Amino acid sequence: MATCQNRRDFIGMAFGGVAAVGGAFALGAMKKTWDPLPSVQSAGFVRVDVSAIQEGEVKTLQWRGKPVFILRKSEQMARNSARDILIGDKVFTLVIGLCTHLGCIPYFEAKSKNFICACHGGVFDASGINTFGPPPRPMDIPPFNIEGETLVLGVEGEAFKTLTAKKA
Repeated sequence: MATCQNRRDFIGMAFGGVAAVGGAFALGAMKKTWDPLPSVQSAGFVRVDVSAIQEGEVKTLQWRGKPVFILRKSEQMARNSARDILIGDKVFTLVIGLCTHLGCIPYFEAKSKNFICACHGGVFDASGINTFGPPPRPMDIPPFNIEGETLVLGVEGEAFKTLTAKKA
């Protein structure tokens, strides 16, 4: 039995082939869309060596697109056991540097030892606790872990769990 192929059969097979190749490319594009961006993957954890930070100095860095302030407290600054981090014999404040009122970025004023949000006059003390103005709550503490004299942002370590357990 002989089969006779005509132009319609060829066009149907060609269309099926093109549709299969297009479908494969579409699936590949969908997978790329669902995967997280490389910049997001790399921003998950940030390591910070705090041994070089001087007393009264604030180090600002970016973590997951947000500013983070690390303040090494001097002897003249008030301690807050519910929010301060002890690394060795040094005391630090670690906060996400966004005002809890409208998300502005405050600055640290060394003279008054306060974080000041210039937009609406919000004031946070050296531990990140709101003391004046419209901010409804203290600045947030990012998840962290302590490894020697290195802070690892993005990991919920024992010190972070201890700090958050005191709030509850």
